[in-house]
Amino acid sequence: MVRLGFIVMTVCINITIAYEWTWLKLPRKHISYHFNTNPQLKTMCAEDISCPYKDCINETKCWGYEPFCNSSIHISHLNCPGDSERWTKTKEEQFNKFWITADFGMISERLQEMTTLCKPVDENDSSLQCVKYLRYCQAKNIYFNFSSANILSGNDRNRYREDIIKPGQVGGHCQLDVNILKSQGEHKSPLQSWYAELEHYTSLEFYPLDSKHCDLILDKPTYLIKLDAGVNMYHHFCDFINLYASQHLNNSFSTDVNIIMWDTSPMPYGDFFKITWKAFTDHPIIALKDLDGKNVCIKDAVFPLLARMRFGLYYNMPLIPGCHGSSLVKTFSEHILHRLNILQTGPLREQIRVTFLVRNTQYRNILNQVELWSALKTGGEYEVTVVDFNRNMPFEEQLAISHNTDIFIGIHGAGLTHLLFQPDWAVVIEIYNCEDPGCYYDLARLRGIKYMTWENKSKMTQEDEGHHPTLRAHAKFTNFAFDVNEFMRLIHIATQHVRNHPAYLTAQKDIADRTVKYNSRNIIKDEL
Repeated sequence: MVRLGFIVMTVCINITIAYEWTWLKLPRKHISYHFNTNPQLKTMCAEDISCPYKDCINETKCWGYEPFCNSSIHISHLNCPGDSERWTKTKEEQFNKFWITADFGMISERLQEMTTLCKPVDENDSSLQCVKYLRYCQAKNIYFNFSSANILSGNDRNRYREDIIKPGQVGGHCQLDVNILKSQGEHKSPLQSWYAELEHYTSLEFYPLDSKHCDLILDKPTYLIKLDAGVNMYHHFCDFINLYASQHLNNSFSTDVNIIMWDTSPMPYGDFFKITWKAFTDHPIIALKDLDGKNVCIKDAVFPLLARMRFGLYYNMPLIPGCHGSSLVKTFSEHILHRLNILQTGPLREQIRVTFLVRNTQYRNILNQVELWSALKTGGEYEVTVVDFNRNMPFEEQLAISHNTDIFIGIHGAGLTHLLFQPDWAVVIEIYNCEDPGCYYDLARLRGIKYMTWENKSKMTQEDEGHHPTLRAHAKFTNFAFDVNEFMRLIHIATQHVRNHPAYLTAQKDIADRTVKYNSRNIIKDEL
């Protein structure tokens, strides 16, 4: 009996320690949520003596979209102190509106929409499940025939062609509900839906993963993604945040996945932020043109949420007034910073860290920026960094700067998207919004940090009315100078916000505690 017990114990140990916990690659504060969404993983940790997350096993936490989750235990950084401006009648309605349109409640809404369009009959069959309007889909054993895609040999620079897949060139071995599929085309558009790619989905007579039908079989889970502009951080991070939201829908954050860039042009894709893909995959991005002319079979495919969906996150989002603090956006920020190993090294004991973003462009320059920098540096209260976030600066270096910035200053432009990665206590000052008041104000509200902008136009000088070769006169096409005293008044307001923020005070205390412990250890060493 003792011998049998020993044998059984050995087998169990061999099984449980086989899991490499480092593969999770999740911020520690996210582990409890992931365990509760994946109870089998929680059980494995409980039984594995090497699991480093024992302290996360008994925590009752949830993201907010799980069936067992209720408002008393789900994650929430949401606060609605302001008026909804007649969007809603009650504070509760205002809160719920933000939750289901801009937070994890949106994931719950999409999960409730999930419908099986092609039903499997046996375990080897295919399947196709999608949310409404095919804004997100999951497919098993799906077949693509790219024999007539004509990407490489064509000269069409259109990255969003909708004629790549023709009738009979996509499908699976399952029972397709044609009527439901055909009813979902209302949002057919390059960056709003996957309808153009899946409208010709067909019930096949053969099993797709039968090798004789496939030139290429992708066994790893595979995300297919249509991208917005890779040269613009505001637009490209709309791709990334929707991909992260899709991982929640798919309940998997594994990086052992393929990503196919559904780009229908033979031209190279300019991606200034490509290091960010490391947060999602360990493998090179597969270009659609590399699959041109081939029959491709994918065991597990995900068609993620898209960058410009109607009422989507965050490009076309009508964000309800009076609220701020999306937990979905905050956890996205933490997820990216963790996976790219961007560390918080502050706050500083005495100084406030200010980053001043400059532009090397024809328009939207600050004409007296040297005067503003000099005012900031007077007195020594601020550690001032002046940066030009351009393609020559590695993006991980940019993230390290923005994540370690207490007050981030810049004129209207895509570089302000870095506010997503500032610490919780931070302030972003869009020194002038160039008559586009909602863009970065709403993004800051999503992230949950304080937003400020120029208040008194009489203390601002506009170079001219603004000129563009084809568009009308507009403030985005000229340059500006700002009154130094008014600028410093805004800086002092921002400074008070930072210094009084609970997260800043907690971080300061942690630094002080660590300093005391460090000094105590050194004193003991000296005495020995």
